Amino acid sequence: MINISLIVIKTNQLEKQADFYSRLGFQFDYHNHGNGPFHFASVGSPVVLEIYPLPKRIAAADNTTRLGFQVHSLDELIRNLQADGVTIVSFPAHSDWGYTAVVQDYDGRKIELSEK
Repeated sequence: MINISLIVIKTNQLEKQADFYSRLGFQFDYHNHGNGPFHFASVGSPVVLEIYPLPKRIAAADNTTRLGFQVHSLDELIRNLQADGVTIVSFPAHSDWGYTAVVQDYDGRKIELSEK
């Protein structure tokens, strides 16, 4: 069995994306390693989510990657995200994979949320 320990996304909207993922439950540090770029790195979770700036030669962030996270109180989270103008792709519903919804981050990545 293998477990994911690190996810890195790149964006030209660092603070906005860190705010979005914070609303899902991540807590972030803002730092850099050596001469590397400053970025956000989640703390307190078995999976580290890092949000890096796009490389200068890349014009737009990849929006084809789909991520999935388990959250508490899915209905309340979706209401809050919707009130903040976040795109809700599919509202909470029961499926073969549990009680799930799909939203988009600010780069257009689809994020599947399932209730713990």
